[in-house]
Amino acid sequence: MAQFSPVTGHYVTIDVLGDECKVFYLENGEGTPLVCQHTAGCHNHQWRYLLEDEDITSNYRVIAYDLTNHGKSDPPTNKEWWKQEYRLTADWYTAFITSFCDALELEKPIFAGCSFGGNEALQLALRHPERFGGIVSIEGADYSPGFFLDWWQHPHANAAQVSASGVWDLMAPQSPDADRAATWFYYTQGSEAFRGDLYFYSVDHDLRGRLGEIDTSTCPLVLITGEYDYLTTPEDSQRTADGISGATFIKMEKIGHFPMSENYPVFKGYFQQALNQIQEESQAAMAR
Repeated sequence: MAQFSPVTGHYVTIDVLGDECKVFYLENGEGTPLVCQHTAGCHNHQWRYLLEDEDITSNYRVIAYDLTNHGKSDPPTNKEWWKQEYRLTADWYTAFITSFCDALELEKPIFAGCSFGGNEALQLALRHPERFGGIVSIEGADYSPGFFLDWWQHPHANAAQVSASGVWDLMAPQSPDADRAATWFYYTQGSEAFRGDLYFYSVDHDLRGRLGEIDTSTCPLVLITGEYDYLTTPEDSQRTADGISGATFIKMEKIGHFPMSENYPVFKGYFQQALNQIQEESQAAMAR
């Protein structure tokens, strides 16, 4: 028998620092808006399990978008994007997310981003804490050097295969084979955007010396990182959390760099813990 998912897809056109962007997003659920950012070079399909999880969607309106240049979101439509190399910057990335939230008229959404999305989560916590009801930085840290590499575009390199195969070592061996293979498959499709995303990840994102400026009294912040992640190690995220007054760090056991797609049952427990932490801190702040 056919089974129809409750998840729906939409397009919305937004302005991002003068760029006209037609953005595709998936959503399901009711309650507090929960905006989800995929990893570098990938797309919103990574959040498929979360989007269909009634334990989550009964309390949260889960919204997972494709960043411009990814998935079903094309590059900006009002300029000749093919004449310049795609390089994502912190300023543009941040403006994209706030513009997207404004377009959907989201009030105090919770933002959850993974990998380069986890780093962007920290940028949002620094720049716009008043805009969000809470932030979950997944596999994020203040600085992630060394991954913006020229050989991604070398004619002797199959970027689609290299970027996809590179994710294997970042996932835990305990994660189900089918889900690890699906995560690999997602990365075969996004190699053109991957290097441009890594420009943000390893070059433009650098919050060393600025963590003390993040105000968690306005916006609760939780960092969660898998023990098998060697790009952003648990020690990196713990160090970052230690530099932010009021931030919480949670180490995820038996999982790696792509937790929401590589082993959702394990990720779910830790993610719910993060959401509960945000809810408790928000209620405590309201009571003060």
